Amino acid sequence: MPQTPPQAAVLTELEPVVAENLDRHIRMAKEWHPHDYVPWDEGRNFAFLGGEDWSPEQSRLDETAKAAMFVNLLTEDNLPSYHREIATRFGRDGAWGQWVGRWTAEEGRHGVALRDYLVVTRGVDPVELERARMDYMTTGYDSGDKTPLEAVAYVSFQELATRVSHRNTGRATGDPVADKLLARIATDENLHMIFYRNLVTAAFDIDPDEMMKAVATEVMNFEMPGANMANFRKNSTIIAKAGIYDLRLHHDEVVAPILRTWKVFERSDLGPEGEQAREQLATFLAGLDAQATKFVESRERLRARMAAKGETPVQV
Repeated sequence: MPQTPPQAAVLTELEPVVAENLDRHIRMAKEWHPHDYVPWDEGRNFAFLGGEDWSPEQSRLDETAKAAMFVNLLTEDNLPSYHREIATRFGRDGAWGQWVGRWTAEEGRHGVALRDYLVVTRGVDPVELERARMDYMTTGYDSGDKTPLEAVAYVSFQELATRVSHRNTGRATGDPVADKLLARIATDENLHMIFYRNLVTAAFDIDPDEMMKAVATEVMNFEMPGANMANFRKNSTIIAKAGIYDLRLHHDEVVAPILRTWKVFERSDLGPEGEQAREQLATFLAGLDAQATKFVESRERLRARMAAKGETPVQV
């Protein structure tokens, strides 16, 4: 999608900020290697090479951890689509292009490490996993007609949401190896979030009204990149019931802290369009907060019923 002149102008104005934050990111990022986080001594051949194929009892993960790991890995698998999205929105030249390449390389480690861990430990059915990967990557990911400002707002929230999901998934596995791996991946995601969050901060100073409109649009229409994945609704419900990622976490640990950093509700530099967008955002957030409270109360009632029956509810 070719950039229109106003959009291209914003990208040009942000280029020095991109260069500065790319340098910061490289200073902050610590080198790590996926192979260090995989217990290779647990590996053995599958039937094709004379070993034994996967069966459910081989997994150390419960159904909740399996669902979360499955969704997290398949989401990472669509990296080619995500690369296309940001390369199209931000360009492949200059500091923007360097960032696109660096981000893609770092994200590529996540899928490698997660898949190696799951296959070696026989955490999930590798046949089901491969079939799901083929289907999901064939479908791909398309964010629609986001402007560059909408795209950079979206990834600010999405990177933090992914960090929260990975971190809580690690805890839910009950496996110290998986927990360390997902904590390491979450650290990458946090640095990516900071990069994009800083760009939005700068964009607010360049064009506060357009940036406010973009932020409001992305918060009100937010969905995770894996939303078009097969069985996503079913798995996301399992994940939410376990407290790995739910509306309360989305509101309290993703949306609210980023909006505070941008001082969204403290700004005094907005015109009529920006003010209108901020009012719409405030109304939406109040509804989201109410929804989150209702969900948590419902979940607690369910857990209480399970406890009364002697069942152990899964929670992070």
